Amino acid sequence: MANRLTQETSPYLLQHANNPVDWLSWGDEALAIARQQDKPILLSIGYSSCHWCHVMAHESFEDAEVAAAMNRHFINIKVDREERPDLDQIYQLAHQMLARRGGGWPLTMFLTPNQVPFFSGTYFPKQPRYQMPGFLDLLPRVAEFYASHKAEISEQNTQMLNAFNASGPQRQAGVQLTLAPLEDAARGLAAQFDPVWGGFGGAPKFPRPSELEFALRYAASGGTVPVGEMAMFTLNKMQQGGIYDQLGGGFCRYSVDERWAIPHFEKMLYDNGPLLGLFADAFALTGDPRFRQVCEETIGWLMREMRAPEGGFYSALDADSEHEEGKFYVWTPEDIKRVLTPDEYAVLAPQYGLDQAPNFEDKNWHFILAQPLAKDAESVLKHAKAKLFAEREKRIRPGRDDKVLVSWNALMIKGLARAARVFGRHDWTQIAQQALDFIHANMWHEKRLSASFKAGQAKLNAYLDDYAFLLDALLELMQTEYRGQDLAFAKDLADQLLSQFEDPEHGGFFFTSHDHEHLIHRPKPGTDQATPSGNGVAIVALQRLGLLLGEPSYITASERALTLFYPQASHQASAYTTLLTGLKENLQPPDMVVVRGPADSIEAWRVTLAKAYLPNSMVLFLSNKMTALPSALAKPQTPVVNAWVCKGVKCLSAVTTPAELITLCSVRADV
Repeated sequence: MANRLTQETSPYLLQHANNPVDWLSWGDEALAIARQQDKPILLSIGYSSCHWCHVMAHESFEDAEVAAAMNRHFINIKVDREERPDLDQIYQLAHQMLARRGGGWPLTMFLTPNQVPFFSGTYFPKQPRYQMPGFLDLLPRVAEFYASHKAEISEQNTQMLNAFNASGPQRQAGVQLTLAPLEDAARGLAAQFDPVWGGFGGAPKFPRPSELEFALRYAASGGTVPVGEMAMFTLNKMQQGGIYDQLGGGFCRYSVDERWAIPHFEKMLYDNGPLLGLFADAFALTGDPRFRQVCEETIGWLMREMRAPEGGFYSALDADSEHEEGKFYVWTPEDIKRVLTPDEYAVLAPQYGLDQAPNFEDKNWHFILAQPLAKDAESVLKHAKAKLFAEREKRIRPGRDDKVLVSWNALMIKGLARAARVFGRHDWTQIAQQALDFIHANMWHEKRLSASFKAGQAKLNAYLDDYAFLLDALLELMQTEYRGQDLAFAKDLADQLLSQFEDPEHGGFFFTSHDHEHLIHRPKPGTDQATPSGNGVAIVALQRLGLLLGEPSYITASERALTLFYPQASHQASAYTTLLTGLKENLQPPDMVVVRGPADSIEAWRVTLAKAYLPNSMVLFLSNKMTALPSALAKPQTPVVNAWVCKGVKCLSAVTTPAELITLCSVRADV
């Protein structure tokens, strides 16, 4: 019997629409019912490609006995954490306070009708195992505790709300910004570095693109800690490992081991966008053709599996197919030998570790790049891989979450723009522009963003990450190909960031807008997580746009946020790498460069500059044909190409050769 989740568009909520649980979505109706009936709320948060969410659904939510207990004792609310990251942030933090350990998904919270949690967990099996209580036993015990311990729960609720209020950044007087936290962050990352397999930290090992980007930028600025080398080593190890899909392109969310060999097989858009940009940067720094191949294959995967017909990008691919994690991706030797000739197998087996012991569940092989390939075997391997890929395409595919999220699309647009510029691929530029235009046409109304789009419907008030990431993507895309409409959109986004998200009293940006629904906590996050910090990205993007246009209000808001977070970032620097990029650019402003001249001549400059890694510069290419430019960009039309460089508030004489410009942009101006 279907429940009211049938009215939703979220793929995750629709996965639960036929559960015997009387699920409701989060909203006024569900909360009002809980208050009227004085019943505790069972809040379950997950997402469509989450393996353990599927396990708990099959064991408990699809089970009539468990559903009956849930319906008897609780008001049951199901939340898609990708559509409602505001709720997920709040209740993950609450779980850490209650359980004194990290959270994850599925997140299982028991709330009072006023939304404050009093008990929490993550995955619960139906019957006791894994040293966990059984969900069926737990449900009546939690309900009885709620009924008989109201005063105790009320006191705990008060303590939790006080802890929420104290958890955010606190403004301090007399803060003086310095570059010292950058050195601390570099040393912190170096201390976590795995010198054998790369990456920062041990298993499970995540890509952590924000930290890798910080490391490359730090090295380009002359930093003394060798984290740039560590980042390049890590990128190389990742592309060799099983976290990268050696047949189909694209990266999985994390590796369960320290060697990047066996991934958790779900593929997320939010990882692949930043990683695409990083591998393009790695190619610009080294010229290594393998980095080019990773970019080409990842964009091939994006176009084949993740692009909506209208131009936006879908959110994720499931780890499971046919209810088994990784089944779509792994092989037996018999599977492979059935497809390849003996000569092809002889080349492919040592290349991808098939001559070693099985590396997945002791019976199957997941491809890793085990050794360098001889030049004379490249064509054989390419043909063999194509045959295996075609065979894999016949399998039952993992599920796809086909909602479009602004923030995750923005991360991919930025990565595409960077790769398009490095490799001179105008077709990739067009893909990025079409995704941006989709968002502008379908998810931007009356100068406000919606967070999610599915089945022709834009919904949910957008979050800080949506505005900040999209503004940042626009600034990257304009460097690849300038369009006046993109600059106008960027200004609108920046204005909304200030008017809807900035804390006017203390500085910094709330995760939710001023007119968002009232929740028990309003986070103001500064640390990088799986995605970069919304405050960090807002600081960087607002400063850059402010410098580009000479708009002091953007720079002032950015400085206020930096001053607020600086004390925390000084004490835990490696957790704030995106925000530290904003700190550096506040103290050492990036170069603002306008290159102008005849369209045919300007293209040669574009190609030359794309080969240079210049993270501390923002370069716009404006042909003489472009008119109606804003005053800050309206450089004179000349018969030959000229470049105008501003370093902070100091603008230099025109530059007439690409080599001179690269040299100039590689030198830091004195502050």
